[in-house]
Amino acid sequence: MIRVEDWAEIRRLHRAEQMPIRAIARHLGISKNTVKRALASDRPPKYQRSAKGSAVDAVEVQIRELLRETPTMPATVIAERIGWEKGMTILKDRVRELRPAYLPVDPVSRTTYRPGELAQCDLWFPEAQIPLGYGQTGRPPVLVMVSGYSRMIAARMLPSRRTGDLIDGHWRLLSQWDAVPRMLVWDNEAGIGRGRLTSEFAAFAGLLATKIYLCRPRDPEAKGLVERANGYLETSFLPGRHFSGPDDFNTQLAGWLKVANRRVHRTLGARPADRWEADRAGMLTLPAVDPPTWWRFATRLGRDHYVRVDTCDYSVDPAAIGHLVTVLTDTDEVIVLATGGQIVARHARCWARHQTLTDPEHAETGQMMRHQARRHPTGQIQAVSCGGTGPLVEVEQRELGTYDRLFTVIDGGADKEAI
Repeated sequence: MIRVEDWAEIRRLHRAEQMPIRAIARHLGISKNTVKRALASDRPPKYQRSAKGSAVDAVEVQIRELLRETPTMPATVIAERIGWEKGMTILKDRVRELRPAYLPVDPVSRTTYRPGELAQCDLWFPEAQIPLGYGQTGRPPVLVMVSGYSRMIAARMLPSRRTGDLIDGHWRLLSQWDAVPRMLVWDNEAGIGRGRLTSEFAAFAGLLATKIYLCRPRDPEAKGLVERANGYLETSFLPGRHFSGPDDFNTQLAGWLKVANRRVHRTLGARPADRWEADRAGMLTLPAVDPPTWWRFATRLGRDHYVRVDTCDYSVDPAAIGHLVTVLTDTDEVIVLATGGQIVARHARCWARHQTLTDPEHAETGQMMRHQARRHPTGQIQAVSCGGTGPLVEVEQRELGTYDRLFTVIDGGADKEAI
């Protein structure tokens, strides 16, 4: 058999140089018949070993009969049924070739999304240490949302993965879109709900009039769009960047997303920004009123006059000691309201953990009130309210041994009528 190069040269000499077959054979030192075969073939020569029979050929009919009855029958069971005593490799290869002819065709459907139909959501934890203040660094979660139709990406770093912060993050991203997808797809995130939505997030979904779809456990394919977006952020946004804090991270991320959403999406073959108007037109309108601060709780302010949010303590005006206060929190600030809506504390949200934040005015007021309390006569206390100083109240003083005798701490019992 001649080489491919000789076959190509023979055809060139004959067709381009008009050289006769005899001259070509003499020029290349090969026989005329070889030249004729080369000119007669339109394909280059290829060595092919003559096919030899396989031991499986003798039992192929039996294999086909078994597969016709049970297309999913394992090769090991087939070997047992036909009494196969030779190597399993050649038998498995033949079964693998024959099985598709007896299995029903199961084509894979391509997933398509209608404009405004849904957005997939997830938390991304960047491989970067973000300065959080007070000498601390950490990896706060980043809420990522990807619209199904346009593949538009929105993302924002949050202080925590608690329900209140997730709600606030959703509201800020949806406010950027100025629209609400008809469905938000989430996996089993504790702050959203596992099996069923948390009461706070269900209320938020009701405000948006959207549906929250919770994926089944261990079903990553259900939100593959946002999983790929997380990988895109990890490999294209994060490398080589340095951040001075969460605000700087969000600023750089917002600038990068403006560029990323104008790049051609490989699957769509189009830019997300070019499909965005049609996508947003199919979404719901954003509610006309802002949602209340969703992370809220009520507590009676103790003498310590601090409230705890997440792991940090925030000072409150000591004038509110003993009164019921409402704490409102979002990703930016912590606000404490007294009865009637009076603001008795306002602090910037602390992203570091286990810190105590004190307003200088609160510290000064507390010191002044402690100084006044020391000057009160013995047996009197001062009633304090959010609006100012109340009247003095006379308090009867008892000899402490009276209580010891009452609770039988000392001998002698007690005169209950005296108590």
